[in-house]
Amino acid sequence: MDLPKETLIGMYRTMLTIRRFEETANQVFANGLVPGFLHSSVGEEATAAGACANLRADDYIASNHRGHGHCIAKGADVKRMMAELMGRRTGYCKGKGGSMHIADPDLGILGANGIVGGGLPIASGAAFAAQFRGGDQVVICFFGDGASNEGSFHEALNLAGLWKLPVVFLCENNGYAELTHQRYHMAISDVSVRAAGYGMPGLIVDGTDVIAVYEATREAVTRARQGDGPTLLEAKTYRWRGHYEGDPQTYRSKAEVEEWMQRDCIAGLRRRLLEAGLATSDELDAIHAAVEQTVAEAVQFAQQSPLPDPEETLSDVYA
Repeated sequence: MDLPKETLIGMYRTMLTIRRFEETANQVFANGLVPGFLHSSVGEEATAAGACANLRADDYIASNHRGHGHCIAKGADVKRMMAELMGRRTGYCKGKGGSMHIADPDLGILGANGIVGGGLPIASGAAFAAQFRGGDQVVICFFGDGASNEGSFHEALNLAGLWKLPVVFLCENNGYAELTHQRYHMAISDVSVRAAGYGMPGLIVDGTDVIAVYEATREAVTRARQGDGPTLLEAKTYRWRGHYEGDPQTYRSKAEVEEWMQRDCIAGLRRRLLEAGLATSDELDAIHAAVEQTVAEAVQFAQQSPLPDPEETLSDVYA
């Protein structure tokens, strides 16, 4: 591994934080403390961590309904995130947006999105704004294989390719569009081949290998910063849990899930760090303990935060 130790340890910590946040959120949801739906990204931590490790503070991301990991990887405060999930006033959207609408423009988080494919045109718009201002900011847009069948996908990629916008389209292909396997909703096996229709590179990366994701995204981000236009990256990944919490998952086998769980991105990086002598078990265990405490404090913060007042129902409503 030729990456700096700080980068590798940073991605390890990010993946652990995402994993523990999601596991805790799932438990909090099961306890009836989270209104609405919850879409867990357990198993997909490497895409968020590897991609966002290439971004600066002034760069942007656009996310989707399974967006907790993306927000954490871009620097979101897990206390405010957990508060938002629980509908508390201290949350990112004052408790009114919930899991699928976390946003923080100051961190470059343009918002998770409950509309499938809704983040794609937002990403192209933000990339156009960055290009117009004349800087070298970059946008990463996270979306799933199902979203690549939406009209917004094709419109966003068409204009990005035409205008050479500084955006990286990162498809987290977990094989299922909600409850439907890819073979039933797409005539191709690789989303990345669609890049050719819009005049941009299309690349496939192992979404369970955070280093591979980092390196592929680094190339795409560098290309965007230099003014050479967008890239379509397809990360082959897998969600360990259902499309939503409570999903009976009758559409896939336990054997399939277990096979993918053997490719755990966190365990894989831990093993490589130990084998390369870049960290000891004690050092990595200390990171685990620190992350555990951080997430526990987030839950405590959320539970102690007030609910919005009924009089605030129509405030911050713009449509």
